[in-house]
Amino acid sequence: VQLQASGGGLVQAGGSLRLSCAASGRAFSNYVMGWFRQAPGKEREFVAGMRWSGGRAYSADSVKGRFTISRDNAKNTVYLQMSSLKPEDTALYYCAAARSITSTWDSSREYDFWGQGTLVTVSS
Repeated sequence: VQLQASGGGLVQAGGSLRLSCAASGRAFSNYVMGWFRQAPGKEREFVAGMRWSGGRAYSADSVKGRFTISRDNAKNTVYLQMSSLKPEDTALYYCAAARSITSTWDSSREYDFWGQGTLVTVSS
């Protein structure tokens, strides 16, 4: 599985951005797709995740009500719609794919494939 993230940029606080993660390679219909982020000097943290096949999505408390993960099967793309952005959302955002989740969705160790990061900068 190859993942290509895009859509990052500079936005003012309160603004919105939509990140995209284009997936290609072997069949990944049973995979779990996730978004993580890493701010300077901080550890990588889980943002949101969902099964490619659909069903319940999960998100971190820090982004609940502001960020939404979704996917477009026809385009093999997973999205992260971000609204009401805050300066503390500034980070490098990564998309990731897991063959299966054996423990918790928010552990980066569960994810087998990673895209390159896309930088989101929120100015105050």
